[in-house]
Amino acid sequence: MNVVLSRDSQVQAMEHTIANTEKYFGQFCSLLASYTRKTARLRDKADQLVKQLIDFANTENPELRATLRNFAEDLAKVQDYRQAEVERLEAKVVSPLKLYGAQIKQTQADIKKCKRVQNKEIKQLEKLEKLRQRSPSDRQMIISFLETSAQRASVDTNRTTRHLAETVAAFQEQKLKDLGRIFSDFVTIEMVFHAKAVEVYSSAFQTLENYDLERDLQDFRAKMHGVFGHGEAQRLTDTSSSLSVPWPLASQSTMRSPRGGEESEADSVEEIPLEDLGGQRQGCRD
Repeated sequence: MNVVLSRDSQVQAMEHTIANTEKYFGQFCSLLASYTRKTARLRDKADQLVKQLIDFANTENPELRATLRNFAEDLAKVQDYRQAEVERLEAKVVSPLKLYGAQIKQTQADIKKCKRVQNKEIKQLEKLEKLRQRSPSDRQMIISFLETSAQRASVDTNRTTRHLAETVAAFQEQKLKDLGRIFSDFVTIEMVFHAKAVEVYSSAFQTLENYDLERDLQDFRAKMHGVFGHGEAQRLTDTSSSLSVPWPLASQSTMRSPRGGEESEADSVEEIPLEDLGGQRQGCRD
């Protein structure tokens, strides 16, 4: 009976190992699948940002337009790396964890089979023990029959338990190897992505640093000055033609000089505030 109890404890330990694996590997699979999906959604949001940057750049002055286009190209390149990250996470991390679902179910089926065989052996031993406590006329013949059945059940149980132990041991070894490999692949995939991303982001940062703000402002002022200056020149031309009349006009004493008018218009342009580029960025939903 001690042998039976020992085998039962052995099976319980194996059952606990499989149940523990089912619990935590299932959680790992669920979390990493969610991690991969959220990374894909982040890629999609970044693609939308790239599109908005290009659309906005097409409305701006040449210097800012070129800067934002180059910046958007770098962001798009990061998303290409992010796409590769998503594909590798799915193939090397999520998919191997999914495969453990079928392996765990098969091993659990083997454990149930082994427990059925053990229960059969226990019942045979219990029958044999009860019969020994009685004294029927044909007790010896029945005892011999039950002893033979119990021995067969014991042999069957030993074989099944040994096979299960070998199966669970192989499962445990493979599980530990796979766990190390899966998370090593996870870390490697993340390191490769971030290394590439830092390289491209450095280029994007340098692009923004090289942006010539004053050149765009000069272009903006030139355009504004051209509009206002043209109107002022037209008004002054009309006024000059009126000076040829032989009598003075009452409005002549209050008319501004051309230089004074130009300076006033230029000053008004300088006071126009620039919109912060950061304020143009739309908020992103998680």
